[in-house]
Amino acid sequence: MEWLKDLVMGAPVSGHQKIEAEKLLEELYRIGSNDDFLSERPGGNFNMQCRHVRAIAIGKRLNELGGMELMNWAYRKVRRKLKRQVASHLEYAWDRIGEWRA
Repeated sequence: MEWLKDLVMGAPVSGHQKIEAEKLLEELYRIGSNDDFLSERPGGNFNMQCRHVRAIAIGKRLNELGGMELMNWAYRKVRRKLKRQVASHLEYAWDRIGEWRA
């Protein structure tokens, strides 16, 4: 039933944080659609672990704004919109951000 809660409630934060979280989610959608969250080689938008640098920064900010609850909300939204494989790449890119473990 989490998906229903997501549809009705939106981001599990309030006020300006909700607006920021939704903008960050839109950016995750763009990254996932255009670049993916992982690469076969480092360089450009990807760090030495082949993880998308901006996606990592977004994960850190979501963690600051709302912890695991907000990160899980964003992950579920990405998974629904961009499908399971792309979401699994995000899951790995976020490994060790806050309490997140891939």
